[in-house]
Amino acid sequence: MAEPGEQLPEEVLALIFRHLPLRDRVAAARVCRAWAAAATCSAVWHDTNISCDCEREGMLSPYLSACLDHVHNLRLEFEPSREPSRRAATELLTALASRTPGLRGLRLECRGEKPLFDAGRDVLDAVHAVCRAARALRHLDLRRLPFTLDDALVLQAARGCPGLRSLFLDNGTLVGSVGPGSVLELLEACPHLRALGLHLASLSRTALEVLAAPGRAPVALLAVRCACPEDARAPPLPDEGWAALHRRHPELAVEMELEPALPAESVTRILQPTVPVTVLRLSLSGDTVGPVRFAAQHYAATLRVLEVRAAASAELDAALELLAARCAGLREVHCFCVVRPSVLHAFRAHCPRLRSYTLKLTREAHPWRPTFVA
Repeated sequence: MAEPGEQLPEEVLALIFRHLPLRDRVAAARVCRAWAAAATCSAVWHDTNISCDCEREGMLSPYLSACLDHVHNLRLEFEPSREPSRRAATELLTALASRTPGLRGLRLECRGEKPLFDAGRDVLDAVHAVCRAARALRHLDLRRLPFTLDDALVLQAARGCPGLRSLFLDNGTLVGSVGPGSVLELLEACPHLRALGLHLASLSRTALEVLAAPGRAPVALLAVRCACPEDARAPPLPDEGWAALHRRHPELAVEMELEPALPAESVTRILQPTVPVTVLRLSLSGDTVGPVRFAAQHYAATLRVLEVRAAASAELDAALELLAARCAGLREVHCFCVVRPSVLHAFRAHCPRLRSYTLKLTREAHPWRPTFVA
């Protein structure tokens, strides 16, 4: 502690204040002039996390409003099924759209119960406003929004944020409303896009060709979610298209997530041998273990993370043991059903880079916690 009459340097105070919730920053700013200067400096607000459920109603005080210009990266958390929380999030996003053209990154996360099917228009309208105003926006992450995202939002991002580096639309909605045409316009308007997350139905052969075109900025991540009926009906992407994309961007990592709503024939149509899958999340219905065996056969060189939700079976255990023997580069494996001891032994023996795993030999109370490898 500083002696009476002494004052901590502003940079030290700023380091402390940046970890405080908004209401405590307001209180700190009222202590003295030195604290007010530290609490309102850009270092405190550059990377800001705000939870609408942890703040009081009407949190957009003049103090917060004056600091919005300093916010470059915002992670905003709210509970959409609660009207005060959703209203606070909408109010803050609307204020950002009118005050912070320097916003670089926006990540929205929803907590609690899912809202009604048609809810969320107010939040999405506010996101539209941000995309219109924040031309410096580089990163937009909407994976944790439970609302249906549509073409209008993607086109607004394309026209308003040409410098986008990452855009994630692969959320958990039951309806996919972003068409391939909108994605193509996005890729043309945002040539520096390096990370893209979307539903399978939003991808197309032409999109793969655009991403693989000469002169295109390196693409580092493509996250594909296959869960809604539109994904199951999407035309198959050619294996040669994936191969060309991987040749053009050898460092490309593909995250693939498959839900059980997809029929077995769709799963085998989606998993192409040349896709450089690094993360594979599978929710398997019945005794289907084909995707696990397919990954063992074709993704041995690239697979780093495997997550499986399925019913326990001898067939699944055998498939997991085969995958462990082939995929020596695995760093994480999480299986949310009981497995036999030989499965755990196989991953510990054949995967020297394993950092964490969820492989339970007996049934336990949920949530299951992973084991970390020393």
